[in-house]
Parts: sequence; C-alpha cells; structure tokens
Amino acid sequence: MNIVLWIIQILLALLFLFAGITKLFPIIPMPPPPPNMWMPPMWFLKFIGLCAVLGALGMVLPGLFRRQQYLTVYAAIGLTIIMIGAVVVSVMTMGVATAVTPLIVGILCVFVAYGRRGWINR
Repeated sequence: MNIVLWIIQILLALLFLFAGITKLFPIIPMPPPPPNMWMPPMWFLKFIGLCAVLGALGMVLPGLFRRQQYLTVYAAIGLTIIMIGAVVVSVMTMGVATAVTPLIVGILCVFVAYGRRGWINR
C-alpha cells in the first residue's frame, strides 16, 4: 500500500505543480470568456495556482525528507478542498461531463489523506 500511495502522491504532485505553474505564469494570455460564462478574477486564479504549487510540494517533500510528515495529510486535505471547488465551478459553467476529471483527482487526494493519516501521530 505504501508504494501505491507514493505513486499516487508523485502523480498528483506533478499534476498540481503543472496546473499551479501554468496559472501563476501563463505562457499565452487567456482569451476573454464568452458573455454567458462566469470567470473568476485573475488574482483568485493566481492564489489557486500558488496553493496548488504549495500543495504539490507538501504531497512529496515531507515524506522524502522524513520531517513533519503530517504536512502531507494536510496538503492532501487542502488540495481536496480546491478540487471540490473545481467540481462545483465545472458543473456550474460547463456541465457535469467536465467535472469528472476534478472529481477523480479529488477522490485520489482523499485516498492519500486517508492512507497517510498515520503520519499525523508520528
């Protein structure tokens, strides 16, 4: 189970690191949204990007350095909260079909938080 958790943690960390960096430093400017679509303000997207990068680091680094490993559980919980928001915004703006990916990523974050809950008591 430890190996499965590490694989999921590394993949989630890469996913959130990529998503966070692209929100913090967009390569191409975002086109304006259609008139009927809600778009969050840019400062909020930057904040979510920063949280995603910090969460990605928190998923892997405490376990690698074997220091303050409880932070991995808290990072997974924080990223779960972000993914709940992503599911809600996806359903509200683009429909249920687009919410499947953030829902699966959120479930994987819950799995990591549950699997690593023993690290809190160390």
